[in-house]
Amino acid sequence: MSGIAAIDKLDRAILRSLQVNGRETYEVIGAAVGLSPSAVLRRVKRLEEVGVIDRYVALVKPAAVGLGLTAYINVRLEKQTEAHKRNPMDLFRASVQTWPEVVECAALTGEMDFLLRVLVEDMAHYSRFIMETLLKHPSVQDCKTSFVLDRVKTTTAVPV
Repeated sequence: MSGIAAIDKLDRAILRSLQVNGRETYEVIGAAVGLSPSAVLRRVKRLEEVGVIDRYVALVKPAAVGLGLTAYINVRLEKQTEAHKRNPMDLFRASVQTWPEVVECAALTGEMDFLLRVLVEDMAHYSRFIMETLLKHPSVQDCKTSFVLDRVKTTTAVPV
């Protein structure tokens, strides 16, 4: 499948429905989009096989599990490295995969190299993460943090 060109309006309607409720039955989706349950199943299977549907997950409210503080951390890495050392970007990318507080990491253009979305219990947990993990990483040169005061919009849905 060549991406957007191979997805028709029925596929888009199915995807919108699944993004609202990934456990919705094919009968309910079919009734909403004008297809039989078996036709919806075939389309969903095809969308899974070609990688349009990546996976199914449960979305957990962070505060409900004790993670009441969200921080966005801009990270700048060192630019110079000795030839025998691994690339600072590679070291950081590997390390961030092991840090449970980091729920999202994006490589950026511009002044900073990465943006981390971090979920922690409270300011003490944030402080431990910064001091004992992030700033101790050999590739990290600098970081700047912004804390979330209020969520104005939150969605996992892709606008299809």
